[in-house]
Amino acid sequence: MFRIGSGIDFHQLVEGREFWLGGVLIPHTKGALGHSDADVLLHAICDALLGALCLGDIGVHFPDTSSEFKNIDSKILLKRTYDLILIEGYRLVNVDTTLTLEAPKIKPYVGDMQKVIAEILQVTEKDVSIKATTTEKMGFVGREEGVVAYATALLRKADF
Repeated sequence: MFRIGSGIDFHQLVEGREFWLGGVLIPHTKGALGHSDADVLLHAICDALLGALCLGDIGVHFPDTSSEFKNIDSKILLKRTYDLILIEGYRLVNVDTTLTLEAPKIKPYVGDMQKVIAEILQVTEKDVSIKATTTEKMGFVGREEGVVAYATALLRKADF
């Protein structure tokens, strides 16, 4: 049996924060604002995984009101999310993602992001698609005030 889920996440960009995307620290003048490390890509993947099995969303499992998750590395959140998927008897087939941001260009970091995500989700790097686009200077993304990530995850019942 197959299940599909989608996820989306938004974070404001501000000066004075590190910019984490896909589990990789990206050099930039701004970083994403959030309760955790605000890795918008990993958060969208978490929501896609959870959505595929109707397990709620990232806020249900890792609320931003909990001190336990203050400044937490989102790779930990992704690992804990995937553990929930495994408990339900499913495994990831592939994940397809899109980042929406004006700057910086992420192409030089995509391979590293794929490696990090693939390792956590126990798939190959070819099973992790990461694309990026701009909004052609339109809206809050175009003004470099925020970043958006979209993710779609396909799960299959595991053959344990």
